[in-house]
Amino acid sequence: MVASVAVLSDVHGALPALEAVLAEPDVVAAERIVLTGDIAAGPLPVETLDLLTSLGERVVWVRGNADRELVTVARGGTSGIDVADWAGRQLRPDQVELLDGLPHPVTLDVDGFGPVLFCHGSPRDDDEVVLVDSSLARWADVLAGVPDDVRTIVCGHTHMPFQRLVDRRLVVNPGSVGMPYGRPGPHWALLRDGVVTLRSTTVDLDALADAVVAASVFPGAAAWADMYARSAYSDTDALTTFAPRDGRMGT
Repeated sequence: MVASVAVLSDVHGALPALEAVLAEPDVVAAERIVLTGDIAAGPLPVETLDLLTSLGERVVWVRGNADRELVTVARGGTSGIDVADWAGRQLRPDQVELLDGLPHPVTLDVDGFGPVLFCHGSPRDDDEVVLVDSSLARWADVLAGVPDDVRTIVCGHTHMPFQRLVDRRLVVNPGSVGMPYGRPGPHWALLRDGVVTLRSTTVDLDALADAVVAASVFPGAAAWADMYARSAYSDTDALTTFAPRDGRMGT
């Protein structure tokens, strides 16, 4: 049984944002750090993976769709996304093997929660989109294969923090460390003593962006930092974009 878990999702190779979150006292104190996917597809992929692997067995890795895509790129394919295509070509062979072997989903017994299922998109598909305002029928379909004793599901993928009940199950999205949608700055979650707390780390956004640009050799690093470190897409922008992938049309 794990006493406490810090959940970090969608780091996307944003090393300075990751470093800021890892320095949080509650993350330092957490027994486990669970990464719910899309870990390295960004401007500092090699350095991000090296930092996380240095933390050893404290880190529990869960595969995201972008992690699969980096493996495809590293082995000669393409993702169709500039930063991911660049990032995949930077990885060392050991890092490619690490990403290729990541599981999805992962279940941990957490004190105060019982078995908690950690996934990326949904328990059944790392690229599936479900949202805070998805219908109960949609949620029921997505969670149909989850064992009855799992009462908490933690996902990622959409970069927007939320928690909601779905027929007495708690569904949590910690938001994104590296590419937040909604409010700027790194977001994460803490599971401790039977309570989920959505957290954000206070950072100087300009300094965060400047640190990305200074450390990365990705040709589009400055534009990437302006878009994802200095500012963020609004939750309205994101929900509108994702809605069709949730089986809806319109806004």
